[in-house]
Amino acid sequence: MDYNKIIEKYYPEANRLRDILMVHSTLVTQRALKICDAHPELHLDRRFVEEAAMLHDIGICRCDAPKICCFGTEPYLRHGLIGAEMMRAEGFPRHARVCERHTGAGLTEKEIIEQNLPLPHRDFLPETLEEKLICYADKFYSKTHPDREKSFEQAEKSIARFGNDGLERFLAWKALFE
Repeated sequence: MDYNKIIEKYYPEANRLRDILMVHSTLVTQRALKICDAHPELHLDRRFVEEAAMLHDIGICRCDAPKICCFGTEPYLRHGLIGAEMMRAEGFPRHARVCERHTGAGLTEKEIIEQNLPLPHRDFLPETLEEKLICYADKFYSKTHPDREKSFEQAEKSIARFGNDGLERFLAWKALFE
């Protein structure tokens, strides 16, 4: 798979949004691949991690988030679902799962209902090691400041706003990947 061609398909013009996506995705990918290389005992699919990490946020182009130059119509929280639809349309269901399961530290149906989130009422939890790794690596980079790496404490604080269950998942991933 050539993830650059997919990105170009959905982001055909060089603009600030594509720049933000590329910087963010590249940093997430680099962190995820560094973890892959540090943990051969986990037998992670390195090529898949590279592809899926580069594509995990592809759905932002259809969302309304002007601070990061997104001028679509969907709530930003739905970018993972939108990206999953794009990846399934491209014939990449494994990549779609990463897109739809990387928000926060994953979201449970219970969390979606309790927080009245604009998502279908079902679990969106990373299940495979690769899904967990990309979700974990993503938490250290925002798109509002794409070139800044968050400390673990900053990432932890950001995750905590989604609830204690997500924070527990994040802490378990730290123990696994660091």
